[in-house]
Amino acid sequence: MPFSHHSHSGQFCGHAVSTLEDVVQAAISKRMSVLCLTEHMARDRADFYPEEETDHTEASLVQLYDAFYHEARRLQEAYADSIQLFVGFESEWIRESSLTHIRGLLDKYPVDLFIGSVHHVHTVPIDYDTPLYHKARDIAGGTDERIFEDYFDSQYEMLQALQPPIVGHLDLIRLKSDDPDRSFRTWPGVWEKVLRNLKVVAQYGGVLELNSSSLRKGMSEAYPQVEICQAFREMGGRFTLSDDSHGVEQVGLDYHKTLKCVERAGISELYHLALALGSETPISDRFPNVQWDSTSIANLKRHAFWTT
Repeated sequence: MPFSHHSHSGQFCGHAVSTLEDVVQAAISKRMSVLCLTEHMARDRADFYPEEETDHTEASLVQLYDAFYHEARRLQEAYADSIQLFVGFESEWIRESSLTHIRGLLDKYPVDLFIGSVHHVHTVPIDYDTPLYHKARDIAGGTDERIFEDYFDSQYEMLQALQPPIVGHLDLIRLKSDDPDRSFRTWPGVWEKVLRNLKVVAQYGGVLELNSSSLRKGMSEAYPQVEICQAFREMGGRFTLSDDSHGVEQVGLDYHKTLKCVERAGISELYHLALALGSETPISDRFPNVQWDSTSIANLKRHAFWTT
């Protein structure tokens, strides 16, 4: 049952395309069985992306997520017979106030999930474009090794503070680096921080997304790299699939390549969200209506998705 736990739409995200309903319909046409709708959370003006600076205020970004939430719940009901939809958000760990914003969203909306992501180092975006990545790298000390260390330290703080049910693109930091496919093991200090973070996720029961978006951006492996997946698997960690789509053309994109990464990492099963019914165990007290179900890779490969 192919699924995605991370998606965006041009209706509610300035750097995406397509309406939210079109994204849902694309997932149905590809025979996906589970899709999580997870737009970005609102941020302080200091953390606006360039395309937001002229079109939005802090208040309008708050209203945008509110509009998204209600539209997502409408679609969840409208398409209940065709696909299982879940509604949440992708968090932003940027500065001290981020924690307040994230907790505020969790208090305000009865979401089904949220993704714990880091897109900034020293408050500078590290995946938006190369000049901004270089700016963050200079602040970190001028090398990829130094900014990788700072990135994983920031991620560690996020994991401890939030314990997100899904950890988004764990090694996103490599996207704009000089060698995005470089092994993390070549930098012992960085690799130590990666392992530290994985242990935190394994201990609280979080799930790592296998995010296919790195493949469409020219990298040879999905997020996170196979060597990271192998380490997390050995810790007893769990994995799910995400396409991180930003429009209908990216729904389920490069899942065939992602599946090869899964097999190389020795992963035997993947997890997906499902409704918690009866005596089933929810993923946490905060999310009482959903649970994690698993499917074997062998069973996954038999699904009709792979022939569409």
